[in-house]
Parts: sequence; structure tokens; C-alpha cells
Amino acid sequence: MSASSLSFCVANDSVDPAAVPNHVLPSGDKMPSIGLGTFGSDHADHQLVAEAVVTAASVGYRHFDCAAVYGNESYIGESIKAITDGGVAREELWINSKLWNDKHAEEDVISACEQTLKDLQLDYLDLYFVHWPFPNFHAPGCDITSRSPDAKPYIHENFMKTWRQMERLVEMGLVRNIGTSNMTIPKLKLVLRDAKIKPAVNEMELHPHFQQPELFAFNIENGIVPVGFSPIGSPARPERDRTADDTVDIEDPVIVKIAADHDVHPAVVCLKWAVQRGQIPIPMSTKRRNILANLKAVTEDPLSDAEMQAISKIDKNCRLIKGQVFLWKANQHWEDLWDVNGEVTPA
Repeated sequence: MSASSLSFCVANDSVDPAAVPNHVLPSGDKMPSIGLGTFGSDHADHQLVAEAVVTAASVGYRHFDCAAVYGNESYIGESIKAITDGGVAREELWINSKLWNDKHAEEDVISACEQTLKDLQLDYLDLYFVHWPFPNFHAPGCDITSRSPDAKPYIHENFMKTWRQMERLVEMGLVRNIGTSNMTIPKLKLVLRDAKIKPAVNEMELHPHFQQPELFAFNIENGIVPVGFSPIGSPARPERDRTADDTVDIEDPVIVKIAADHDVHPAVVCLKWAVQRGQIPIPMSTKRRNILANLKAVTEDPLSDAEMQAISKIDKNCRLIKGQVFLWKANQHWEDLWDVNGEVTPA
């Protein structure tokens, strides 16, 4: 199926989008509590992701999480066009995208967003993230040992120059809300101190084996909605992001037992937990069965308080997306990216 042949209609077994809970952002905008991720990783080509977007919309999804670096926004633009041509108003959709690391320079932010809008065939984005706090480019698909010769640490003054341009995008009407991604408490404290428009959302890795309780609580306390990527433990993540110490959420005995009790796949339990905890998961799938099951996870058969409590006790502090390619000097450990000592790791 070519992009031009994509067509949309509401499925007979679809979930009513109005039944999906939402989060109200400081702008007053309502962000659906689950979205479809669009990172195809190593297993889904651009056209397959574009088809998944249309499938997801047909079963009731209205929130789609995109990024320029995924390389598929022009394909997804055709999907969005098919969806709106099929009768879904643009205002009913929630579309995110992200500023990639090689576009942090002040002169690049606005043009990067404009290119994303062109590719997605949109007049505005509902939410635009700074994808990573590091301006360190790396080639798509590179090995984890890859390092940019121009790599730099987090330099707050430089990040705020980027953030000022993000704020301009809001002022220009190109973006309705702005957010951060892959941030830490020390970095967020600095941004909250200095931002004119504070981040409405922070996207971060969140799943039962990596609950990030301190960062999660910090977000909530500061009115920042947590969005969780890899919400079921990213079983299809690239080989370069796998290490021997990684654990598997959907094989955890607690998750498996709860799934059996609810007669659902363990992945569905991870999504129920995420939404009931207060974060927005963005699972990615190209299979209709899973796409629909993931959406139904947040609209029916909630977990009990006891089940939520049981999952809260299985956190293993297992970060899967460690970010090694963003390190800025030799002989560093990936933990240097995550400010594990409670302060921004010095240069």
C-alpha cells in the first residue's frame, strides 16, 4: 500500500475517543492519556508505521507521538491527511513531535519545526519536545560506541537559548505546548527557574521495572505531565540498546499473575498501571490486535489498588535506553548522562 492509497474509516470495534482519559495542561489543552509511538526501530519501515497510524485512528486513537529523527514524518503526514479527509477534525487529534539534537542552534529551531509541520501536513503541533538535552548528533542506526567529535555536555546557557526559540514557536502559533525529554531533576530545576514558558510535559523512560519515582514525583509536584516511552519495557528495541543486565517487564511474575487474573497480555497490565499511576504511555505496535488491546487497556477493567501496590514494589531501576551515544568525552559511563549524584554532571 502506498502512502497515497491510505484510507480511513471508523472501525466497528473502535473505542470511543471520548472514553479515553486526558490530562489538562497549563494551556488548558487536553492531552489524551495514551498515544501511539511512531519510532519504527529496526523492525518496522516507514510505510508500515504510516499504516499503523491510520489503523490506530480507526480504532479510536487520537494521540500520536512523532519525531523528526524517526525519518518517517512525511509518511505520517499522509496518514494524518487520510484521517482528516475521513472525517476526523484536526482539533480532535493530538500530534507531538521533537527537535533533534543537531537543530539546537538558535537559528535552526524554528526552521526545524517548520519542516516537521510541512512533513506532517499540519499548521500547528499540539506539543513540541526538545528530544534530548544534549546537542550531540549521531547517525541513525549507529553503534553505541559511536561518539560525535563535536559532542558537548549539557550547558544550561546553551539549552536556554534553544528553549527561548521553543517559546517563540508558541508565540508564533506554530506550537501550542512545549516540553522536555530525557531530562533529570537537576536539569529541570534550572529550566523551571529560567523559562518564561515552563515545560508542560517531560517525556522519559517509564515502565514497571524502571519507575523513576523521584523524577516522577518531581514532575507531578511542578505541574509537568510525565509521558512514558518504552512503557512495556521496549521488547522490540534495537540490539544496540540491549545489555546483559536488562530485565523483561512482561516476564515479571507479578505482571504475569495480574495479566492472568484479568485475562489479558502482560503488556496490557503495564499500560493499565501507567495510566492509573498518572503518566501517559506511548506504546508502539504495527499489529491491529495489539493496537486495539493497548487502547482498551485504559478504558476498561482497571487494576485494583492492591495490584497497583504490588507493581510499585517490582521496580528494578533498570534503564533500558541508556544514551551512550550522547557521551561527550572518553572513558565516561552512561550514568554521567543522568546526573545520578543529584547535580548536573560537570564537563
